[in-house]
Amino acid sequence: MTVDRRSLMIGGGLALGASGRGPAKGAASAAVAEVTGAVQPDLMIDLWPGGPPGMAPVAPAEMVRERSSDPTLTDRALIHIARPRLAVFRARNPNGAAMLVMPGGGYSWVVIDKEGYEIGPWLAQRGVSVFVLFYRLPQDGWAAGADVALSDAQRAMRLIRHRAADFGVDPARVGAMGFSAGGHVCADLATRFATPTYDPVDVADRQAVRPIVAAPIYPVVSMYRPEAHEGSRRNLIGESPDAAAQRLHSPHEQVTPACPPCFLVHAEDDDVVPVENSLLLRRAWRAQGLAVDTHLFMQGGHGFGLRRAAGKPVAVWPELFVEWAVGQDLMST
Repeated sequence: MTVDRRSLMIGGGLALGASGRGPAKGAASAAVAEVTGAVQPDLMIDLWPGGPPGMAPVAPAEMVRERSSDPTLTDRALIHIARPRLAVFRARNPNGAAMLVMPGGGYSWVVIDKEGYEIGPWLAQRGVSVFVLFYRLPQDGWAAGADVALSDAQRAMRLIRHRAADFGVDPARVGAMGFSAGGHVCADLATRFATPTYDPVDVADRQAVRPIVAAPIYPVVSMYRPEAHEGSRRNLIGESPDAAAQRLHSPHEQVTPACPPCFLVHAEDDDVVPVENSLLLRRAWRAQGLAVDTHLFMQGGHGFGLRRAAGKPVAVWPELFVEWAVGQDLMST
């Protein structure tokens, strides 16, 4: 991937690990990007003690790419993630709930601001502890391949529950939210939470993985054409995937009666990820008799998050989510 002159690559320590140490020994050779800005999380937690499993012989060199041409408005993306980690936004008045948030990026990068650092404070102000996941990307050569982001999401759910007491979180009230390709990670987690994708590394891996609710927002879902988002499909399962790979990595094909309640939002004029992706997921949830709340908007485009929804009908989606989450015992009024 070409990175322009505004991109930044910084070696060294962004995130102190869960133990408060610097970079883990197993990841010492990886360049790790420093993410700074007006909005900062309260804490960073490394997902994997000793470094993430299955690293390629040449470790990814993380980069932060600024994509905004407006100097007053940041829109950053984290590329070649070497140390998957959680950016923690502590609830201001904790109600016991937590959300694992997975930003998008087409499996080419992970968005930092509009689907991560903007979502964290919004939910934290409403009593929810937020954990923004910077997950690994499959094209960087990890041994887990197309399951590498799911591995990080599974590990994140377990780690949040393992450390629940540190954040005033009820382990039974941890949900998941994702946007675009992060919505695919979210839907993958909600459908394949019980699928082993890595070997246990410590006591945290004894914790449950299933989220209490799942909220894929304008999600990538299908790996089948014509509904598939081509970039996500290519980055996840390659240029010419076989039928088995397409089915395995299409969450609407993996829904079981054990899946959690689901909240969906999509704009009908989305010209990046077709609205049919959400409709496929809705249909699959309903076919299993599962609870699914679906909100479609005529206008909104793709990647609206919170900030880019302003002034459009789709701007009401956060209120709709809060109302739904109250009904799911995730949030309080």
